[in-house]
Amino acid sequence: MTPDDRFAHFAAEAEQTAERHRALQQAVGQEQTAPGEDAVPQTGARPYPVPPLPSQTLDKPGRESDLELQPMYDAPYYKGSGKLNDKVAIITGGDSGIGRAVAVLFAREGADVAIVYLNEHEDAQKTAALIKAEGRKALLFSGDVTNRDFCLAAVDATVEAFGKLDLLVNNAAFQMHELQFEKLSPEHLDTTLKTNLYGYVFMTQAALRHMRAGAAIVNSGSITGIEGSKSIVDYSMTKGGIHAFTRALSGQLITKSIRVNAVAPGPVWTPLNPAEKPSNEVEQFGSQTPMKRPAQPEELAPAYVFLASNQCSSYITGEVLPVIGGY
Repeated sequence: MTPDDRFAHFAAEAEQTAERHRALQQAVGQEQTAPGEDAVPQTGARPYPVPPLPSQTLDKPGRESDLELQPMYDAPYYKGSGKLNDKVAIITGGDSGIGRAVAVLFAREGADVAIVYLNEHEDAQKTAALIKAEGRKALLFSGDVTNRDFCLAAVDATVEAFGKLDLLVNNAAFQMHELQFEKLSPEHLDTTLKTNLYGYVFMTQAALRHMRAGAAIVNSGSITGIEGSKSIVDYSMTKGGIHAFTRALSGQLITKSIRVNAVAPGPVWTPLNPAEKPSNEVEQFGSQTPMKRPAQPEELAPAYVFLASNQCSSYITGEVLPVIGGY
């Protein structure tokens, strides 16, 4: 028997194996091109808008009332169950977007809410009306969170009106794209750093003078603080800093029985992005996620309720919770 004869049956088996491989390749290829592959997942309690979105650019700071496609914030399917009953909360950037949705659900869960905002008065008034419609009290404070005196005054006025302070949501932010890092101006950098970092520090320092055991702080981080974003390097840097701030501060404050956590949103349909993205990018906003769409603010708000409520998250501190539409 020659070597060729000894291996003939192996060669025949190899041909059969190759044929099976080709059959699998064809079957898998057909599955991958099956109809419906490009459908946008709808996993929510109600359908949500999908790209293409309206091609619109807003002037800074961006007013929700000016958006052609209004963000969905009221979560009509969400039933409150007293998770924040008789709590007092301050939410920065609470006039619109994620902040508004959080304010609505906090109120629905039983909290009185003070809203800190820049100058989007119409948006803020609407948020206050939404809080009151839930049967809770609302306060509005227009000012700049980079001003420490304003932060102190807003917190003191909240405690004077409501008698205490249990919850702080640091959410106000500044974001503006700059694709050429060498052209990032000192003024641009200074505005981003002071709003997104100093603002969080100043509000937290002001709040801690009144917070007691059982209080909670929830910071708004970002997917950009986890992955980075080449078009918003400075913003990504501050959001990564917020994540580190959350974890570091939690270690100090747990000795006072105060929890500190963060939510890291992915793309969310708020005035923030149409206020600084080119209109053609706004149209496809969120399409790069596995969900193939941006989140609506009401899809983020329950995460804030969860981290704020000591009924839900009493053993959680120093965590950053990504809500990013999948990996």
